[in-house]
Parts: sequence; structure tokens; C-alpha cells
Amino acid sequence: MNNKSKTTHTALQHALALSAITFLAGCSLMPSYERPSAPIASQWPATARVNAVDGTAAAASPAMVSWQDYFSDPSLRQLIDTALANNRDLRVALLNIDQARAQLGVRRADQFPTLNAAMTGARTPNSNGAINSAYSAGLTVTAYELDFFGRVASLKEQALAQVLASSEAAQTVQISLIATVAQSWLNLLADEELLAVSRQALDSRAESLKLVELKVRHGAASDFERRSAQTLLESTRVTLAQQMRQRALDENALTLLIGQPISDTYRAQWTPNKLGQLVFAELPAGLPSDLLARRPDIRQAEQLLVASNANIGAARAAFFPRISLTAGAGSASTALSGLFKDGSWGWTLAPQLVLPIFDAGRNQANLDAARTGREMAVAQYEKAIQSAFREVADALASRATLVEQLQAQQALLDAETARSQLTQLRLQHGVANQLDWLDAQRALFSTQQALVQTRLVSLQNQIALFKTLGGGTGTAPGI
Repeated sequence: MNNKSKTTHTALQHALALSAITFLAGCSLMPSYERPSAPIASQWPATARVNAVDGTAAAASPAMVSWQDYFSDPSLRQLIDTALANNRDLRVALLNIDQARAQLGVRRADQFPTLNAAMTGARTPNSNGAINSAYSAGLTVTAYELDFFGRVASLKEQALAQVLASSEAAQTVQISLIATVAQSWLNLLADEELLAVSRQALDSRAESLKLVELKVRHGAASDFERRSAQTLLESTRVTLAQQMRQRALDENALTLLIGQPISDTYRAQWTPNKLGQLVFAELPAGLPSDLLARRPDIRQAEQLLVASNANIGAARAAFFPRISLTAGAGSASTALSGLFKDGSWGWTLAPQLVLPIFDAGRNQANLDAARTGREMAVAQYEKAIQSAFREVADALASRATLVEQLQAQQALLDAETARSQLTQLRLQHGVANQLDWLDAQRALFSTQQALVQTRLVSLQNQIALFKTLGGGTGTAPGI
């Protein structure tokens, strides 16, 4: 064979080797990801469907209202902004993203060789008593894995999915934080209104007790009537003390959420009767399938599913040969002064191929564990969808009944107020007795408190619907 033929043959061999390496480098054993079908109905239940949007379910995926537009009260917006800046749970969730990103950086770095500068020296005695010296210095690449079967790439995809899952988890924390701050704020408004009702009732019953005691002294009322009025007064004091304690607890809860003490400016805005003036924007519920895009907890579960799918690829690649490369280039000399001189330069190349033959079933167990992990991730993803469907359906079903309950509660309060006034007039004219008046006062006080509680539950239901539909947060800070 002449020199030209040898050159052509060698070039062909190199080309074939390069093609094989390129093919193997693009080989991945990671299964193709397919999103599982949503295990929910295509429509909301009948009890919830009529409350979706204007009496019918939305035909297309409507955009969610942002929290800035949904919560129009300036003081509530300031509280939410403060919580987003200071809440420690949200801060931890954002730091989890940074940690996941750092792990992704490690996995990405594994796809490239690590180049190090190294210098070594050794002096050892020989059999003649002389000292042998050896020095070397240069650049080295140590145990760089040639990812022919996609093991490193699969681990990188797994780390990327973990980053995305952490990002979605942070958005879930943000939505929950916004909703919880709003609900805590409503609790304080309800506390103020309940305290105002109780203080008013306490003053009224204190005056009534004085009047009854005056009648007792003049023989116009019995001691039983005096004791009954006193019982009504003391029971109101008990209720007032309970409400003051609950208000302190609710304020402590809000302080923890916003991450700093509540200023007097905020407290001045918690005035009675504000609860009944609040109106939130109408929320488009859309179709159940819209939750897949709206809810970050569902998107988080899907990213965890993607990560478990990528883990299968890494476990499969463990069955195939692992090829690593160690190389170096530099100078070597028997004298330190001889380093980097002409004739001292050289290079080394040491590829290594490891083929698993017997590992007592370790690789198979890892693959089985990875497959089981994927099945668990599928189940968790489906459970996240089903839980989201149930939460929205519950909130929608509650919305209409709470509106009816609030209307009925208001009508009941109007009736009890009128009855109390008529009973007072009848008592003054001797037509009704003291027990009738006491019964009317108890019923009126109970109805006033029930109306405040119903308003609170109705508003909190709207916030719960805002949360379960995905919150409309956009992107969490730092994501």
C-alpha cells in the first residue's frame, strides 16, 4: 500500500471514529416525557358551575386578576407589599431556588472537562544511597467522563427540573402569603366590628341594669328581674373579653406574616363597619383544565415528575460502559531548574473504560427505584390536580350560598332590631315584661355578631377562590 492510500485509509478511520463518537454523544437513555392526562371532569360540578362567571363557565382560558387589582384597599396593599419583602417563609422559598440553581451549575459543569494547573516533586533514595529527583508541572484534565450514554445530561435535566420546581414552589408560597395576609386583615376588621357591637351592648345593658335597680328600690321590679339584667350584662363582659383576646391573637398572627411590628398607621385604619363596605373584583373561574397553567403547585408537581423521568435516564446509563479521560501536558525534569527548558515538554493521555459486570443487582435496584419514583411522581401530580379541582369547586359552591346567607342574615338583623325597639316601647308602656325585653336584647346581640361573622366568611371565601384559582401573582420576587 502506497503512502497516499495509507493517508486516505487513516483519514477514513478518523472520520468513522468521529462519527461514532458524535452518534454516541447524542445518545440518551432518558424516556420521552409525556404529560399524564388530567384525572378530573371537563366541567365544574353543577353546584359550582353556575357561579363560575356570570352564571356560566368560561369557554376559554381567561386571564386571572392580579392581586394589586383584586385588593383595592390601600392599607391592605401596603400590608401585602410589606409581607412580600419581609416574610421569612417566602425568603426561604426564594433561597431554595438559589440552592437549586447552584446544583444545576454543578451538573452543567460535569459536562465539561475540568482543567487544572499542577506541579509535583519527589525525591527518593535508591539502592546506591543516591537521591533520585523527579519534578513535573503543567495542565491536567482528570477523569473527565465522555457522556456517550447521556448519564450526565440526564442528571443535568433532573437538576433543571428541580430549579423550575423550586421556582413554582416559591410562587405557591407567595400566593398563600398574599391570601393569608388578606384573611388576617379581614379577621382584624371583623374583630373591631365585633368589639364595637359588644361595647355598645355593654353600655346599653349597664344603663338597663341601673334602671332595673332603680325600679327595685321603688318596688316596681323584682329581684329576679334585677338578677336577669345583671346576668345579661356580665355575659356581655365575658364576650367582650373573649373578643379582645382574639383580636390580640389575630394581630400577633398578622405581625408574623408581615415580618415586622404593625404600625399605629395601620391600626388607625381598622375601623368598625369597614367590613361591610369591602368589594372584591369578580373572578373568572374558567374551565378545570385552566388550573394546569394557573396553579403553580400543579406546575411544581409536573416539574418533579420531569425530574424523576430524567433520573430514569441516569439509572439506565449505569448499565453501559463509562468512559473517562485523564490527560496532561507540561514539563518534566529530574532537576527543579530543568523545568520548562527545551526538551522537557511532553503530554499524557489515559482513557479508561469501565463496564459493569457484577454489582449484586445494585444498578437494577437503582433503576427500579427510579421507575418507582416516577410512578410516585405521577400519582402526586394527579393528586395535585384533583386537590386543586376540589378546592375551586368548594369555593364556587360556597359563593352563591354565602350570598344568600348574608342577605338572609341582614334581613334577620333588621327584624330583630325592629322587635327590640317594639319590645322597648311595650316595656315602657307596661304591655311587655322585663323577660321579654331581655330575650329581645339577647337575640339582637347574637344576630349582630352572626352578621359580622357571615360577612367575614363571605369575604374570606372570595379570597380562598382567588388563591385556589392561581392567585394572579405573575412572578414571585427573585424568580
